[in-house]
Amino acid sequence: MRGTPKETPAPERVVVLALDGVYPFELGIPSRILGAADGHYEVLTCTVDGRPVRTNSDFGIDVRHGPEILETADTVVVTSVPPEFLPTELPDELAAALARIRPDARIVSICTAAFVLAAAGLLDGRRATTHWQVADLFRRRYPRVDLDPDVLFVDDGRILTSAGAASGVDICLHLIRTDHGSELANSVARRCVVPPFRDGGQAQYIEQPVPGSGAASTAATRTWALERLDEPLTLTDLAGHARMSLRTFARRFGDEVGLSPGRWIVQQRVARARHLLESSDLSVDRIAAEVGFATGASLRQHLHASIGVSPQAYRRTFHQSR
Repeated sequence: MRGTPKETPAPERVVVLALDGVYPFELGIPSRILGAADGHYEVLTCTVDGRPVRTNSDFGIDVRHGPEILETADTVVVTSVPPEFLPTELPDELAAALARIRPDARIVSICTAAFVLAAAGLLDGRRATTHWQVADLFRRRYPRVDLDPDVLFVDDGRILTSAGAASGVDICLHLIRTDHGSELANSVARRCVVPPFRDGGQAQYIEQPVPGSGAASTAATRTWALERLDEPLTLTDLAGHARMSLRTFARRFGDEVGLSPGRWIVQQRVARARHLLESSDLSVDRIAAEVGFATGASLRQHLHASIGVSPQAYRRTFHQSR
């Protein structure tokens, strides 16, 4: 007797809410990134009244759906608008549209859309982020929100907020990684030719000027290090490969990456460990050795600090979803 065919789960419905004055780039991110995830997401776009919206460019956007589609969304993404389009109070039509979102739906903001969620009271008492240039304005308007303007995105459970522009790509990849694992997220990143992993805690912007075209880059050394994560990698090793002094290398690395070399190495090791936990049956101790942590206990400590769970719990989550 043949077994019953395993049903393919229905794709998660993601509804993108386009506001008047929307940035076209940010509006297209969910469709481009989530739409490349092998059919796991159905991405639809709506406006608060079903009518076209202006953009901050010299063209408008026509959409097929009105706010009623928000009632069917598993995830709602609210996209950003220029600061001059941000209302001090939530317009009635926008408030009515947001009220259609199911209580169990996930809500994501890109860039200045955090102002919309805050105006609706959805961020009170929560940690959140937005574009660093409007952080002071955000704090003045919404003092009950725990704003962190120094990160790319914040995952606070049901509600996620991201910083400006390209961080919308990061948060969409984070959704895929959380829902379906790093293997699919990395595959989507390769298709879309974007970095596969930038940790949410990475700095939004870099204080120092970007090195000039004549300055040596640390990019080749980063590639070299990624091929040797299982080996001890000291700052001396990295600077030696780049043929720079320790001080010059550390400064230039921070200019280009926004992280110290040590923190970046740990981040890459954790990312590699997560991939192995999802895609292999290797023991925790073996995975620790494969990614360069001295012991399984060290891997457990770093993984818990990064995502708040043990390796065993993380592995069970993805094995159960197979």
